[in-house]
Amino acid sequence: MTSILFRFVANAVALAVAVWLVGDITLGEDGDDTGSRTVTLLVVALIFGVVNVVVKPIVKFFSLGLLIVTLGLFTLVINALMLLLTSWIAGDDRFEVDGFGAAFLGALIISIVSWAVNMVLDRDDDD
Repeated sequence: MTSILFRFVANAVALAVAVWLVGDITLGEDGDDTGSRTVTLLVVALIFGVVNVVVKPIVKFFSLGLLIVTLGLFTLVINALMLLLTSWIAGDDRFEVDGFGAAFLGALIISIVSWAVNMVLDRDDDD
């Protein structure tokens, strides 16, 4: 259970960093207060998590040939598509990604930040 919570927090932090760094990724309306933006971020992180758990394995299975040929680099394209799908599901009033380039850069940032946060938070001592 804590692993799911850690991944959720890592996704939320990674999405926040991507929104902060990539100008074409926006979260909510500009006039929203901080509390509603936090709730919106958590909702988007939940949607992103569900998309990654349900849709991403199916897409990876069907693109296995491309993943092998590109030595796994096609995963970056799949991650960008998952971010675009999250934007579509959440709606433009909550979370908007303007184009594939922004999605690709955002997915790269999300992957790196999520990995780093998971490394910091998930300190299981399985001795």
